[in-house]
Amino acid sequence: MEIHEAVDSPTRERVARTLLELGPSTAAVLAERLELTPAAIRRHLDQMLAEGAIEAREPRVYGARGRGRPAKVFAITDAGRDRFDQQYDDLAVQALRFLEETGGDAAVLEFARRRVAGIETHYDAIVAGEPGIAPSQALARALTQGGYAASVRQGPVGEQLCQQHCPVSHVAHEFPQLCEAETEVISKVLGRHVQRLATIAHGDGVCTTCIPAARTTSPSHQSQAQERLTS
Repeated sequence: MEIHEAVDSPTRERVARTLLELGPSTAAVLAERLELTPAAIRRHLDQMLAEGAIEAREPRVYGARGRGRPAKVFAITDAGRDRFDQQYDDLAVQALRFLEETGGDAAVLEFARRRVAGIETHYDAIVAGEPGIAPSQALARALTQGGYAASVRQGPVGEQLCQQHCPVSHVAHEFPQLCEAETEVISKVLGRHVQRLATIAHGDGVCTTCIPAARTTSPSHQSQAQERLTS
């Protein structure tokens, strides 16, 4: 049993990460996304249900209901989300405490900036591949690739970038430099000042960042991304 559990654990982590990225999903969607057989995905889902890491929900049905019972959707629970992150948190906190003791706050902030540098790289690649994509949508996709499950919605004074998951939320509670560096890179790739309205690290359900409307005189964000790629 221990051998099977060790083999299955990475796949269950993939299932959990996929649910974080996609939101509530059917077994068929998960099997297709992860390239697993229906029987294999069912086995993992049954185990995760028994552990309380996920829950089964009745799907929302819009319009007339078709024949037959619609497939249930599976969603990660708060306990599953916490356990998904917790395995790395203790080590990360210990490492950052040591870095703070030996190098001070500046060293922690520099580490945080290097950690989120990949977001900018992902953003540039997305914009280069899809020149017509909206900057905020490209950023949301780049953040999702980094495990943040991000999306964009219209806000009262522009757009709001919403991150349903933060892979370092428990660590960022003690080391806010992680959130600071993340906000910096969001502002940098969009070419404008942004404002954090809420963070998971401080007890909010979603990390929310206000993106004000761009001024018409500002250079295009696609051009800025191209300049970074060629510099």
